[in-house]
Amino acid sequence: MSRQAQVARKSKETQLTAKVLLEGRGRVQVSSGLPFLDHMLEQVARYGGFDLTLRGAGDVHVDPHHLVEDAGIVLGQALSQALGDREGIVRFASAYAPLDESLSRVVVDLGRRPFLSYNVALRGRIGTLESEVVEEFWRALSIHLGATIHVDLIRGRNRHHVAEATFKALGLALREAMAAGASAGVPSSKGLLG
Repeated sequence: MSRQAQVARKSKETQLTAKVLLEGRGRVQVSSGLPFLDHMLEQVARYGGFDLTLRGAGDVHVDPHHLVEDAGIVLGQALSQALGDREGIVRFASAYAPLDESLSRVVVDLGRRPFLSYNVALRGRIGTLESEVVEEFWRALSIHLGATIHVDLIRGRNRHHVAEATFKALGLALREAMAAGASAGVPSSKGLLG
């Protein structure tokens, strides 16, 4: 089985491509033009156990918002396409990830019902990125992956640690939820997802 996909998004604000291989080894090549975003996307793929190539650029001279949101869009679309009809996946998963004083929990449902509950009080700059825009990545990912995602900061003070713990937890939860061979058919009592 080779669950893989490649998507591209080109607008007046951003140009991005994303390629994923779910049965990968966590090999990552990310270059978005925002170093902190690249670092976070690397965490998702490494801990998610999938290969990710994401390249692009955007109008960061205006604000990083467009690029961060569109990165969530292309990653979500690529993962959704790679999952196909989602037959046989685990579907539900949760993960905790600590990073020093920070502890985060991410719970996912890949049932094609987008919803984001984001309970992470991040304010201030992380590198060149305003931390408030990180939530836009999560929202775009949820919508375009077709996933319910609950992100909870249990404790933490350092902005970098807080953000990184959430992205690591996302990777761990996705690894489990996207796992193939859990059962025959679509993982739903209704017989369909969505």
